[in-house]
Amino acid sequence: MPTLHRLATLRDDVIFFVYLYQMWAYKVDYTRMNEFGQGGDDEEVDEKLASKPMTSIAGGKESEAVTEVKEEILADAKATGQQAKGEVKRRK
Repeated sequence: MPTLHRLATLRDDVIFFVYLYQMWAYKVDYTRMNEFGQGGDDEEVDEKLASKPMTSIAGGKESEAVTEVKEEILADAKATGQQAKGEVKRRK
């Protein structure tokens, strides 16, 4: 095997290990907003709200069950470090 090919292969290996180290050192920040102004954490809260059974709203007000479900979801999101929709912090 020619020496230049060996060096090129070694270079590729070094770059690959640097890539692996960076993936380990710099984790993905799921709370960061993307270019469309959407955060990844809001999806879980929305999915939980969507998966709850529908309840009727009597007199135009939310029933106690709906209010309890929303409070429970928001408490779960805050307990796990997630932010509820509308409370997303914007980076400067």
